[in-house]
Amino acid sequence: MKAKHYLVAATALATTIFVSGNLVMQNVLSGVRVDFTENNLYTLSQGTKETLKTVSEPVELTFVYTRGVGQDYPAVRAYAARVRELLEAYRSQSGGRVMVNEIDPSPFSEAEDEALAAGVTAISTSGTDPLYFGIIGRNAVDDQRVIPFLAPEREVTLEYDLTRMVARLDDPDPPRVGILSTLPGMTAPGGEGGYTLLADISKSFEVVPVSQEFQSLPEDLDVLFLAHPPELSARQSWLIDQYILRHGRAVIMVDPAAKTAIGGGFLDTASNHPRSDLGVLGKAWGVTLSEDAVADAANALPVPVDMGNGRMEELAHPLFIGSPASDMNRQDLVTADLTRNVNFGAPGGLLVGRLPDGATFSPLISTGPSPSFIDAAEAVRDMKPGDVLKSYRTAPEPLVLAARLSGPLVSAFPDGAPALNEPSEPALAELARAEAANALPHISKSATDAAVVIIADIDTLADDFYIIPGRGVVVADNGALVLNALDSLSGGGELSRLRSRSPSLRSMTRIDRMRERAEAIYFRQQAELENRLATAQSRLEELQDISATDGFFSGDIEADLSEDERAELTRLRADIVELRDRLRSIERDYRRDIDRLESMLKLINIWGGPILVGLIGLVVWRRQTYRGGRDA
Repeated sequence: MKAKHYLVAATALATTIFVSGNLVMQNVLSGVRVDFTENNLYTLSQGTKETLKTVSEPVELTFVYTRGVGQDYPAVRAYAARVRELLEAYRSQSGGRVMVNEIDPSPFSEAEDEALAAGVTAISTSGTDPLYFGIIGRNAVDDQRVIPFLAPEREVTLEYDLTRMVARLDDPDPPRVGILSTLPGMTAPGGEGGYTLLADISKSFEVVPVSQEFQSLPEDLDVLFLAHPPELSARQSWLIDQYILRHGRAVIMVDPAAKTAIGGGFLDTASNHPRSDLGVLGKAWGVTLSEDAVADAANALPVPVDMGNGRMEELAHPLFIGSPASDMNRQDLVTADLTRNVNFGAPGGLLVGRLPDGATFSPLISTGPSPSFIDAAEAVRDMKPGDVLKSYRTAPEPLVLAARLSGPLVSAFPDGAPALNEPSEPALAELARAEAANALPHISKSATDAAVVIIADIDTLADDFYIIPGRGVVVADNGALVLNALDSLSGGGELSRLRSRSPSLRSMTRIDRMRERAEAIYFRQQAELENRLATAQSRLEELQDISATDGFFSGDIEADLSEDERAELTRLRADIVELRDRLRSIERDYRRDIDRLESMLKLINIWGGPILVGLIGLVVWRRQTYRGGRDA
C-alpha cells in the first residue's frame, strides 16, 4: 500500500473509532460528570439524593419550554440548559423512579393545551408567540404540582423547588402549620397579598390560621408558628404551653422593637404593638427576651439615611444587622447550610437563666464580638447611625439572636389550667365553654421532648429585609431560616439543606472590600459633620432665645453677636465646608479606585489573550530562527 493510501485509510479508521467511541461513551457515561465549580453548582446535594432514594412511586416531571421563543433571551436560554441538566441528574440518581420529559408548546398545539391546563404561565414577549417556561409534576394517582414559571432570579431555590415537588408528589399530604400573628403580612388569606415568606410557606405546608381570640388550638398541627403574637390571656398562654408540652414543636418569633409592626409603612410609627415576648412561657423555660434592642457595629448593614435637605445617603446602621454565616451554628440543621446573611432590624437578645432539668439551649445565630443594647423605645423609631453610636455601650460578649430550645420542659402553670375568661356575648361564651370542656387534661411536664426554635426579631419576615423591591431577587437567607426551622421541626429536615444553594453569579469581593473601606471612612466623616452641625444649630437657638428675652435680637444673627461669637461661627462654617470637600474627595477616590480596577480588567480580558498568543508566537519564531541558523 502506498503511503498516501495508508494515510487516508488510517485517517478514516481513526475518525470511525473516535465517532463510535463518543457515541458509546455518551450512553455509558451519560450520568457521569466532574463538577469543578466553587460551590458544586452542578452536583445534587445530599438532601436531594436522600429524598430521591425514598421515592416509593413513580414521579413524572415535564419540562415545559418554548425553545424558539427562549432562544431570543440569553438569560432564559442559559437557565433552560441549567434546568435541563438538573432534571437529567434527578432522573439518573432516582434509579428510574423519576421520569423526565420535555414538551415545546408551540401555538395551538396539544402541548400548549397541556401547559395551559396544568397552570403553566404564558409570558408575553416582544414577538407574537408567548414564552412557556415551567415544570409540571405528576404522580401515579394523577396528583399534580406545578412550577408556573422558572424565574432565572430564583435560581438559588431551583433544586429546593424540584426536590420539594418530588417529595410532595410522593407523599401528597403536607405538614400542617398553625400561624398566630398580629402582622398583616403573615395573616393574608391563602398567602395572597402577604409577605413572600407566607406564600413560600403555603407552597410547602398546609397553613392553618389561628385567630387572635382563640379559645382552643386547631387539631393535628405538626408545628405551631408564633410570629409577633398578640398579648395573650392566661388561658391562651396555657393552651400554647400544653401544646408544646404534648407535641413539642414550635417556632416563636418575638421582638422588643418591631419596626414592621408599628404601621403600614416600613418605618411608620402608627401602631401601639411594637413589642412581643415569651411571657410566662419564657420564664418557665429559663429563656427571656431582652427589654432593649440589640445593635451590632461589626455586622451593620448599609441602609438609606435621610441626611436632611432632601439628601439620602447609604450608611452602615448598627441596628440593621446582617449576620454572616460565620456567626451561625454550623451543626444545627436549621442553619448548617445557610450561606448568605440573615438580616435583622433592631432585634432583641435571648437571655438564658435556669433551664429545666435535661433541657438544652443552643444558639443558632449570634452577633459579632462587640454588640450593644439600645433602648427599645428609641430603636423602634427612625434612629440615625450617629445617634446609635452615641448610645453604644459594648457588651462583654456576643448576644444570641436565634436559638433552639430542646429537651423536656415544665409547665408555666404549675397550679393547673387557669379559669376560663368567658366572653360577654352569650353565644360566644357558650362556644368557649364547649371548647374548654373538650380540652385535654393539664400536664405539668413534657410528654415528648421539645424542639422550639426562637428568633428574637420579626422584621426578618418582611420582604424589604431580604428581597430586592420590584425585582423579586432574594439576597439574604431570611426566608430560608424560617422555612428550614419549619421543615426541620415538621420532619422534612432533608429539604432544609437545599434552600441556600449558591447562585451562578459571583460577588465581586475585592470591590465589596473597597466599598466597605470607603464607606467606613465616609461614615466617620459624616458623623463628625453631623455633630458639628448640631452644635452650630444648638448655639444659634441659644442666641435666639437670649435675644428674644433681652429684646436686642434684630433678626440679623451676626449683627447681634460679639466679635468672639462671630469668629466662632466663621471657624465652624469653614470646618463644615472643609469636611464637605473631604467627603466629596473620599467619594471621588472611592469611584476612582473602582474605575481603575474596571479598566485594568477590561485591558486584561480584551487584550490579554491576543498579547499572550503573540508572545508565544514570537518565542516560537525566535526558536525556529535560532535552530535554522545553527543548522546552516
